[in-house]
Parts: sequence; structure tokens; C-alpha cells
Amino acid sequence: MPTPPRFNVLGVRVHATHLQQACEHIVAATRKPVPAPAYVCFCDVNSVSCARRDPNHLAILNRSLLTTPDGMPLVWLGRHAGHRDISRVYGPDLLLEICRATAGTELTHYFYGGGPGTAEALAASLQTRFPGLRVSGTETPPYRPLTTDEAAALEKRIHATRPHFFWVGLSTPKQEAFMAEYSPRLGAPVMLGVGAAFDFLSGRVRQAPRWVQQSGFEWLWRLCAEPHRLAPRYFKNNPLFVLRVLAQLTGLKNYAGD
Repeated sequence: MPTPPRFNVLGVRVHATHLQQACEHIVAATRKPVPAPAYVCFCDVNSVSCARRDPNHLAILNRSLLTTPDGMPLVWLGRHAGHRDISRVYGPDLLLEICRATAGTELTHYFYGGGPGTAEALAASLQTRFPGLRVSGTETPPYRPLTTDEAAALEKRIHATRPHFFWVGLSTPKQEAFMAEYSPRLGAPVMLGVGAAFDFLSGRVRQAPRWVQQSGFEWLWRLCAEPHRLAPRYFKNNPLFVLRVLAQLTGLKNYAGD
């Protein structure tokens, strides 16, 4: 299956794709005769802003199997670049779509992330929603980098269970750095960094209504829900993002990739 084209958002090469195409592309990647370990990033304004501050994060996004438009501003920029079929590929939505597509098949899932009990609650909820979904393991990682012994133990568990999809529920840019480091070590065909999807789909945190998600104002919904944690992110990143995009669109600044 051909890889969707990319378009430039402040140096981040985002794939011009939509939910169904992204699902089919990722599932197909796990079914290659000898799948090369790869990872999928879900890119929003915060992730693009992180990439402007951190060249390593920029490189990780641009070397992914897919970097999807996970925020409506990126969808609008993709359409402005001429990609009419692009739509939002939101982490929780793609997780559900892939689980729907793989339930009752040989493909297996491993859930790594969230607070204590979240990964287990997520797996149970998904297996109830999609009968026949195969889960090879769940795990709550520590809120710090893994020690050498912990990393070796994780490698041993994953090599033993051999999941096709390794879902990572950490925050950006931590989850992207984790995937870039551990993808070749764990050997899972596809790692996917879905962030807060673990909390949303396990029922721990309420999701914004669909109309809010499609309006471009999900950030405001989440800000109202978690003001102390998210206010510094949004009030710093969003105005800078708008100014930088205006500079890119008017030709005042050229943002090259890594």
C-alpha cells in the first residue's frame, strides 16, 4: 500500500491521510512477511511546538511510519496545501478503528502506559467492545526513564509475547522519544503513541463531544478540565504556532525539516 504524501507544517512532515487510510496502512505494515519495526506519531499543535524547540523530536516525527494530523489546525493546513481528502486522525479514534479491524484475527495488542490500573481497564473495555480482540499484555510504566534492568525485562516480555501493535500511553514528547528508542529493541511491528487515549477510552477522563473535537476548540475543552496542567502549554504554544504558521504561509520564513 503506498504511503500517503507528506506536507510541511513548520518543518514537521505530516502525512496527508484520513482515518480509514491510516488504519489500513498500519494494519498492512504488521502483515508484511518480515515487518520492520516502526512507530506512528499523532501530531497536534503541542507536538509541532515541541519540534520547534527540540530537533530530536522533529527528527522522530519525520522518520515515522506515519505522522498523522491529530489536530484540526493541521487538517486545515493540509487542505490549504491541496490535500482535499485529509481529515483528522485522532489517537483514540484510530485505536478504536484498528481494534475493530483486528478483532477476531491473529493480530495482537499490548497496552503500555497510563496510571495504575488504566491499561488493564482499557484492555478490558476494548475486549468487551470488540469481541475476539486479542490482548497479549498490559503494563503501567514508572514515571521516569527505565533502568537498565527494567528495560531488559521489558524486552524479554515483548519478545516472549510478540504483539503486533504496541500502544504507548505516555505524554508528548516522552512517548515519541520512547518509541524511537525502543522500537528496534522490542521488535514489535508497529508502536503507536496515543497519549491520553488510555484515559479517555478506559473511562478515567471524559472526552470532548465530537462537535468540539471537529471545531478546533478541543484544546479549550481540555484546558477547562485540567487548567493547572494545560494552561502553560496552551497559552505558550498556541499564539506562537499561529505566528509561525502565518510566517510560513506568507513566505517570511522557511521551516525546513530535519
